[in-house]
Amino acid sequence: MFRWIPYAMVRIAAFFIAGILLGIYQPNLITLRLAEIILFIFVALYTLLHWSISNKRSNLVLGGIGLFAIFFAGYVHLLSFIGWNQPDHLSTYKGDIKYYQASLLGLPEDKTNSYKYTVKILKVFDGKSWIPTDTKALIYIRKTEGQSNFFYGDRILVRGKPQLLQPPQNPFEFDFKRFLSFKNIYYQQFLKSDQVQLISSIKTKDLMYYSFIAREWGTKQLKAQLPNKKEQAIALALTLGVTEGIDNELQSAYASSGAMHVLAVSGLHVGILYGIVMLLLRPLRNQSWGRWVIAVIGLVVLWSFAFITGLSPSVLRAVTMFSFIAIAKPFGRRTSIYNTLAASAFILLLFDPYLIMSVGFQLSYLAVLGIVTIHRPLYLAWEPKSAALDWIWNISCVSIAAQLATFSLGVLYFHQFPVYFLFSNLFVIPGAIAVLVTSILVLATSIIAPLAAFFGTILHWLIQILNFGVFTFEKFPFSLINDIYITTLQCWLLILAIGFSLLLFHEKKFSLMIITFALVTVFSGIQWQHHMDDVKKNRFVVYNISGHQGIEWISNGHSLFFGDSSLVMDAERMRFHIRPNRLFCGVSNFENNFSTKAPKVFEKYGKKIGIINSPISSWPGNLKLDYLIVGNNSFHSLVQARNTINFDKLILDSSNSSYLASRIQNEDDEVVHAVQHEGAFVEIF
Repeated sequence: MFRWIPYAMVRIAAFFIAGILLGIYQPNLITLRLAEIILFIFVALYTLLHWSISNKRSNLVLGGIGLFAIFFAGYVHLLSFIGWNQPDHLSTYKGDIKYYQASLLGLPEDKTNSYKYTVKILKVFDGKSWIPTDTKALIYIRKTEGQSNFFYGDRILVRGKPQLLQPPQNPFEFDFKRFLSFKNIYYQQFLKSDQVQLISSIKTKDLMYYSFIAREWGTKQLKAQLPNKKEQAIALALTLGVTEGIDNELQSAYASSGAMHVLAVSGLHVGILYGIVMLLLRPLRNQSWGRWVIAVIGLVVLWSFAFITGLSPSVLRAVTMFSFIAIAKPFGRRTSIYNTLAASAFILLLFDPYLIMSVGFQLSYLAVLGIVTIHRPLYLAWEPKSAALDWIWNISCVSIAAQLATFSLGVLYFHQFPVYFLFSNLFVIPGAIAVLVTSILVLATSIIAPLAAFFGTILHWLIQILNFGVFTFEKFPFSLINDIYITTLQCWLLILAIGFSLLLFHEKKFSLMIITFALVTVFSGIQWQHHMDDVKKNRFVVYNISGHQGIEWISNGHSLFFGDSSLVMDAERMRFHIRPNRLFCGVSNFENNFSTKAPKVFEKYGKKIGIINSPISSWPGNLKLDYLIVGNNSFHSLVQARNTINFDKLILDSSNSSYLASRIQNEDDEVVHAVQHEGAFVEIF
């Protein structure tokens, strides 16, 4: 029945993941108690049949029962893991909160105007007593001069009440609330520095504490040898996984050249370290005890690297997988890489089932799966004549395999494709290896200042060469195809189409060609339908962007945008709030107009739209508006606006005060739309 999946651990992991996904997408399908009962029935039935039958046909039935038990185990595991469902979660508390005590779960993230912390709320104070709770939250503390940062494990006292995260306020905007729910975070609070007070530092110093200490030490050593901020950013990201220093310019260059993967410490970096260990200890392989020495040293190196990177989830994924390989070798067994991948994924999901929704988790496993599946057949398709060509061909095959496997997810999540990835990786991967190894040498020799300075100088030049190559590839014409929009269904269709194309290449069966053609046809049909139903329609949008005015008319791929200058010049806000809607609507060109104090009227497809950004006392009596957009507290009441201007719909943009917007909306919520309280205003014609 399940022989089409030939690897036992793959079957187990696949059904466990399927149960987790059902719990994520259909958490209310059945209750946790009923799921536990069904799981118990399947386990009992499996145990009973296991001891009473032995023929092959019955074994298939037994295997099916076992796999369905694993499926329900995944479902139960996910529902049990959801913090919102726990009896001591803050969501169950309905009283007021004056203060709360919290413990820091990580290191601060340096934002533009604040420091971001992940905390665990331990107890809340309602003015009379302290109520214990166990709830994760985000807090943002505004930066002030002379402010000292908190550290992992510090216990703090916070004044105020954490707020529930809000769903997206603009069309097709990234769902930050859902993203954080996969980390069991449902609350956040924005604070001034005087609202937070340190109660005590960590008392019981655990492994994570010392891991963060090690990462902070490593960060300090690398920064001491690299005075330039761009070089620091690359070294810290590539070696320790610290990405806070990566600015938009660096990120854009590495993305355009197809080298973004080297800045995320994961399987590539762990694989490099494991490969170096295997190469250095190769002479020991012929000794009877040598394999055990190699395994022990390999595990020590891998987990030491994970430790100094702060035990980040991406590194733990890769280290866990390579640990399975390292442990199996001394027993003289050739492990199936598919079983190894499945086993590492299964163990990680036991600790955190929400990892399945992590983009890094998905990309890491797909990339490795692509490499082990596609690389060798592709590599054997051509035999180069020289060692240099063979090296180039080998790296190219690895790049092609990883890109094919992750192409669909890359387009779905990042909406882009680096055209020169094949050529850039010939330069970037060796460069990344050199930077990583030299960075480790800087850390290893840090107690010998002259030697550390020597390796620091080499590291400085290596990063400069790496950055020069990346920026050069970025400047090539058409280096990046961006603004690609596909749906999740189309992503699955692409994955299946690529998979069946590879099978067709290997098996050369006509039926596989028909299936591939059908998948591509359905994909194209969905894209054509999206173009006809969504791209060709006219949309009028007033965005909800705190403190800013953003108005857009989208028509057949063209955008007419009105916004204040600070918003238009803020690339990060435009990318987060505006770009998702433009992607969906297929916007290929746009015209930006800065908001002015003078009233403005424009007409599109018979609709008259007025924009008011300052108080006015008169308006042409013969001019009627379909939509009046009011910003900067220009009117203090609906009656005042009605007495001045003739309109059908009043839209209060997010440059108005929240209190005023709420008061005007309460006058007539059928006529007034306040984006601060109702989300973006969207009209489709």
